[in-house]
Amino acid sequence: MSAEQDPGYSIQIFIVGGDSAGLRIVEKTNWNGRGLICPRSSFAKVKKRQEFKKAGVYALIGPPDSSELTKVYIGEGDPVLPRLEQHHAEKEFWTNLVFFHSKDENLNKAHIQYLESRLVDIASKAKRCQLENGNIPALPSLSDAATAECEGFLEELLLCAPVVGVSFFEIPPVAEVKATKLFLETKGIKAEGYESEDGFVVLSGSRASTDEAHSIEPRTKSLRDALKQRGILVPDGDSLRLTQDYTFNSPSLAASVFSANNISGREWWKDDQGRTLRQLQQEEAES
Repeated sequence: MSAEQDPGYSIQIFIVGGDSAGLRIVEKTNWNGRGLICPRSSFAKVKKRQEFKKAGVYALIGPPDSSELTKVYIGEGDPVLPRLEQHHAEKEFWTNLVFFHSKDENLNKAHIQYLESRLVDIASKAKRCQLENGNIPALPSLSDAATAECEGFLEELLLCAPVVGVSFFEIPPVAEVKATKLFLETKGIKAEGYESEDGFVVLSGSRASTDEAHSIEPRTKSLRDALKQRGILVPDGDSLRLTQDYTFNSPSLAASVFSANNISGREWWKDDQGRTLRQLQQEEAES
């Protein structure tokens, strides 16, 4: 079904107390799950809510330190409150909490352990965050019916997550690239990518320069280092090779990472006819 034919779905975000920076409750049409998002500063006040007495999976989210990668810890609890209270007392890095549970209370310990394992695995493969989990928890043994139920819950959860700014589970689609393919060529390297709704996607196999400019911005250098440490950029001959499709926050950040210099993505990313991204965007705006 094409995007034009897809009827879509509805997600409701309720702002508790009218404070947009406080607790938010997320629900999706025809889903028995519910998400709660709140800053750490509000946790002591909101933890008395009934939702925190239920079983669920959660993510603790913190700002990046030396790179552009958000810090994330994914866990589970039955009930979730004791685990979150422990993290509130002992873990320093996190500033925001995302917690999902079943409104029907039909998630048991094995279910949430399954969801935790799958979420850690997905985040690990996406490599869009700095995972604070030491390893990927083993999947519990579930019946076929229970596995299908968990996968259905997970699918709905992952539809809700980007709406509230949780993008570290997002992996660019492998198959169809409907957007205009763009190219970056400089310092003897060539990278390919396209604009997406989540940012700028650079395609697997693209080449990045090893020759870093002295003036390269610290954030760009730190991100390059992080991508190399995670095996996303690997040495290959006289350049670095991208081992998977990867989404960057902006075309300029992507261009700077691959050129190892501070350059404008709107000027350096070009289509196969030599038109810059800036020109393409201007044409779109005028059409």
